[in-house]
Amino acid sequence: MAEWVCRALRDGALEGEHAPALTIKDSIATPLGFDAFCHVLSQLSTNIAAEKSQSRALVLVAFSRSPSYYVDLLKRRGLDISSSQQWIRILDCYTDPLGWRERLMECGSAKNLSHEASNVASTCRNVKDVDKLFSSVISLGKGLVGQGKVRFSVAIDSVNEMLRHASLSSVAGLLSNLRCCDQISSIFWFLHADLCEEKVTAVIEYMSSMVASIEPLIPFANRQRGNSENLSLVERNFTKGKFHVRCKRRNGRVRVMFEEIHIGQSGIDFTSPSSEDGLVNQGNQGLLPKVQFNLQLSEKERNDRAKVVLPFEHQGNGKPVEIYDGRKSLMDIKYEAAPVSTGNSKINDDSSKGEIIYFRDSDDEMPDSDEDPDDDLDI
Repeated sequence: MAEWVCRALRDGALEGEHAPALTIKDSIATPLGFDAFCHVLSQLSTNIAAEKSQSRALVLVAFSRSPSYYVDLLKRRGLDISSSQQWIRILDCYTDPLGWRERLMECGSAKNLSHEASNVASTCRNVKDVDKLFSSVISLGKGLVGQGKVRFSVAIDSVNEMLRHASLSSVAGLLSNLRCCDQISSIFWFLHADLCEEKVTAVIEYMSSMVASIEPLIPFANRQRGNSENLSLVERNFTKGKFHVRCKRRNGRVRVMFEEIHIGQSGIDFTSPSSEDGLVNQGNQGLLPKVQFNLQLSEKERNDRAKVVLPFEHQGNGKPVEIYDGRKSLMDIKYEAAPVSTGNSKINDDSSKGEIIYFRDSDDEMPDSDEDPDDDLDI
């Protein structure tokens, strides 16, 4: 599913539609969201550098990591940093978010960025000004692709840091304006759900067309986390989790997918869900809801249900099926239903079968008022 998400960002937006937006969120139970963010960033950067994406450039808004960190990340993924100035720009909101570092540099007590990072980074010294932040992102993107129909992508590594300096309405407006921009092909951001209120998370997810949640394979209640027997299982959630994706399709339907995510020495891996882990299954069994009624039928209940005769059901006994159509009076029904009196007649009483009989309220009632509207069908 992670590859499907990367392809959706790579393909970008259709003409006249908003850019696809992805929210990657995690929690303290499974803090693997930033690793997933870096994976999506690397995949999209590879496609952009190889000119296999709709977007021809990438603007990375760095709040939680320095530009040097992302330069080293792309170098480890095999991307040519020497040519990166043609397709990537980093808006540095990490080094000097409030303009304090500029004052320290005047005193000579601050260090500069590395040469490679300084070539692709532009420093933002007032992250509280959301309008200026939007203008800086658009300016950097247009500086790479120029004016016209050529598009670029935007990545934001921490919405939580943005919410520290600006209100929710301002951040939501920034994300909406970026997604509505004609020259933006796709946009994605990272969010720590535990650091926000539920309404904040709901607003951020509402701005997205795709939501990728990192969920634990074995959820635990707060009282269970302190149990020493479950410590090993809790530690597994720090390296392994469930990558749950919810996508809003263009026709209005919602598509839900998930797979397992694993962080190892070789990097990040996404695999299809497997049931071979008995511990996972054992943990899920304890999460089943306990109700006061049975969700399944017993053998006797299934037999009793099979014996019920539906009123309009063909019984298959070779006799013509007569369906009361509402045109016969009550006296006619009594006359036709009267049995012929014979000495050897026997009445078969099958108490295991049910029967539904309908009588009209009055003979003065209009025939069409209670007739079967489907009497012409062979039911």
